[in-house]
Amino acid sequence: MAGYKDIIGNEKLKEHLKNALKLGKVSHAYIFNGAKGMGKKMIAKTFAMALQCEKNGDEPCLECKSCRQALSDNHPDIKFVTHEKPNVISVDEVRQQLTNDIQIKPYSGKYKIYIIDEAQKMNPQAQNAILKTIEEPPEYGIIILLTSNSDMFLPTILSRCVIMKMKTLENKKIKEYLMKNMDLPDYYADVIATFAAGNLGKAIRLATSEDFNELKDSVVHLLQYIGDMEAYEVVQSVKQAEKYKVDFEDFIDLMMVWYRDVLIYKVSLDIDELTFKEQCKYIKEQAEKISFNGIEAIIDAMEKAKVRLKANVNFDLAIEMMFLTIRDGLNGREP
Repeated sequence: MAGYKDIIGNEKLKEHLKNALKLGKVSHAYIFNGAKGMGKKMIAKTFAMALQCEKNGDEPCLECKSCRQALSDNHPDIKFVTHEKPNVISVDEVRQQLTNDIQIKPYSGKYKIYIIDEAQKMNPQAQNAILKTIEEPPEYGIIILLTSNSDMFLPTILSRCVIMKMKTLENKKIKEYLMKNMDLPDYYADVIATFAAGNLGKAIRLATSEDFNELKDSVVHLLQYIGDMEAYEVVQSVKQAEKYKVDFEDFIDLMMVWYRDVLIYKVSLDIDELTFKEQCKYIKEQAEKISFNGIEAIIDAMEKAKVRLKANVNFDLAIEMMFLTIRDGLNGREP
């Protein structure tokens, strides 16, 4: 990490944080809201480093003692609140690591900064404990909550924090990053960029996954021949997601990319606009068979399948219902 310039995207958010320092209008509490992998922690750490920087600029200098300590995650006044249980941040953890500790003045910096990752996991008692500190913080105290779901916070916390929403990146920027920094070929970078849906962290994870390319090939093979398959065969194919150590949701998301390609080709007849360009023969065949309403119904059925799987509906039943909608579409039957 070397400052804001190495953080891709979210230019308005970065500019807001830099202006807060320039104008002396730093808040005592921030919420950075965005999906996992979108760079919340990197931006929070850069902002914290800039706040403590001895050169008092709007960006960290990366050279002073404070910046060097922050770069090595060893700054005494930049603290990360941790939790033992995977799904809950307890009131005791918040009290021990934040609300009690913040009463002690900074060791060497201008501020005491507390960063809570996955802050949506704070239970109501923990949120109420932190709320008192947010309402009446010491002058030097700054709390940064990182979350993938700000709706989980109490309304009183939301009203007292500056909320910074992380923006997704353009597929083009992610594709360029993957090709330049990870040496991915054009076609594969295109697939990952589309699948990552604007999330660079997710794209990097997929690009370094040995299993993702095999998963992609498995999905492509399924969708080439799905019109000739039985429901139980489709169920078995989707279950292969376990073999590739990914979520069933990832398998279905890749299927959705395919059917978006079918829709794009049906509208534009332009192969260059497709993600699965190498499969244009099969994309074209399905675009000729399925109506616009049929494609819409298929994508909707996939979304419903993901919801059902999250709700622990019977796996085979959820996939079979999705398959029946696909088969109806391929047979020209309207939803």
